[in-house]
Amino acid sequence: MLPRQMQRVGRDWIAHWNSSQVFSWNNPISTCMRWVGHYPWATFPLSVPFDYSANWRWPLFFRPWRQFQNSNWQLDNFTQNCCFHLSNPNMKSEGGEPSTKKRRLSGQRDTSAPEAEKSSSNQKEAPCLSVVHNEGNCTSKRGAIQRHWEYFCQHSRAMKTSKNKATDQSNRESEAKFDFTVMSYNILSQNLLEDNSHLYKHCQQPILIWTYRFPNILQEIKQLDADVLCLQEVQEDHYRTEIKSSLESLGYHCEYKMRTGRKPDGCAICFKTSKFSLISSSPVEFFRRDIPLLDRDNVGLVLLLQPRLHCKTSAAVCIANTHLLYNPRRGDIKLTQLAMLLAEIASVACQKDGTFCPIIICGDFNSVPGSPLYSFIKEGKLNYEGLAIGKVSGQEQFPRGQRILPIPIWPQKLGISQNCVYEIQQQQKEENTGEKMTEAKLDGTEKIVIASEKLSSKLQHHFKLSSVYSHYFPETGKPEVTTCHSRSAVTVDYIFFSAANNDTAAQPGAEHTLSGGLKLLGRLALVSEQDLWTVNGLPNENNSSDHLPLLAEFRLIER
Repeated sequence: MLPRQMQRVGRDWIAHWNSSQVFSWNNPISTCMRWVGHYPWATFPLSVPFDYSANWRWPLFFRPWRQFQNSNWQLDNFTQNCCFHLSNPNMKSEGGEPSTKKRRLSGQRDTSAPEAEKSSSNQKEAPCLSVVHNEGNCTSKRGAIQRHWEYFCQHSRAMKTSKNKATDQSNRESEAKFDFTVMSYNILSQNLLEDNSHLYKHCQQPILIWTYRFPNILQEIKQLDADVLCLQEVQEDHYRTEIKSSLESLGYHCEYKMRTGRKPDGCAICFKTSKFSLISSSPVEFFRRDIPLLDRDNVGLVLLLQPRLHCKTSAAVCIANTHLLYNPRRGDIKLTQLAMLLAEIASVACQKDGTFCPIIICGDFNSVPGSPLYSFIKEGKLNYEGLAIGKVSGQEQFPRGQRILPIPIWPQKLGISQNCVYEIQQQQKEENTGEKMTEAKLDGTEKIVIASEKLSSKLQHHFKLSSVYSHYFPETGKPEVTTCHSRSAVTVDYIFFSAANNDTAAQPGAEHTLSGGLKLLGRLALVSEQDLWTVNGLPNENNSSDHLPLLAEFRLIER
């Protein structure tokens, strides 16, 4: 017997016989197919006839899910068994939401024009911010998340238009400046997806298969066309067999660091060889066998890149990518991992004159805006005395346990100071500036002072870092969201950058010693949680990760 969905077809279907039989709507047939049977309505880009011969068998999607999952399903194989072609209506806002999301959002006011709301609110954010809705990088696919470009400078918008024209004038301008785009994207490891299936109960199972997800992810990368990609949760076997070769065919050079434990994913930084050349690549492992605190297998990756394209500036750009520990109750590990990443950045980005080259730090930090960890990155300092471990990341509103961060957080044998630099590097800097005193000249009082400094509860770093995103919509106060699944929708992904002194779009930071800096020209706008549930959250039919890609455009400024 046909499933109930098909019994209602009635007069609207027509059976065509010509050595084969196809069921179709009288309406114009879309390129999508309704998923009937056990999983009501996942869509696929299919449109092929069905072989109604003696060897006919029920298609895979009518069989039990486990049998389907183990069938090594692929789009090409699946189209051979396709028989029903049904149009797919646009997803309504609350049709597929988990009950918890419905209850949470039911009390919120619905805005009739969310795009207009975001546009007007973002215009208040910065004096020279302009919102562009019809850019090539904007999402325009039907039923997809609507995102637009926000420019912080009108000249940037004109520059973006002239880029497609490839005029002589734009070539002359490129000699005086260097503009580039950077994307940060957690693409959701398939292994982690399957290990945490409870987070994706709102999703139809077929859209969670890697052979369905990867083409969507690759299409997003092609469409946004960033000069630098910082990817997290890149599964090693997929990277080796598909991801690396696909990105190389798009003109990227790829560097990859796999996690050190059993989980087979890691971080990748890919850059266009037409835009940059590689100076150095430095992987960072946060696991230390001899330090009990550092028993987790998270990693980072730090690249030093040299700009190309007739750029007069000789400054390099340091790009870092990481995925910090998730556990909300282990803020001590998170801060230590962050300090290790900052120490490696300080080592890589340090120039001969003692200044730092421009720095961009991307990643999934598993910390929310305004949390102590986030504030430390932006402000360059943190006094953690009396701070509960569970409050470091701000992931839990009411964290369990009241354990306080120890002083110091990490042992001295890690070799990283409270300034988040390697001890050897700090000693060399002290020797160069004449600040170091020999122990023979120290009296007992001075020794006590140094001992107390080593036990200080104050962390700091010497980068002036700003966030590309402001994390809230100024007009409504609603938070921006970078990740959304069945249990939460928050911001945990960031792009931080060392801002030039004259960058009006940047947030003020700590004192620093930078060789030049970066000016934020524009960004791809984020959306609210309510906006995401209008497309059934993440992942969905068009967005195949539980995170949104972050994208920003920068201009390299010489000192």
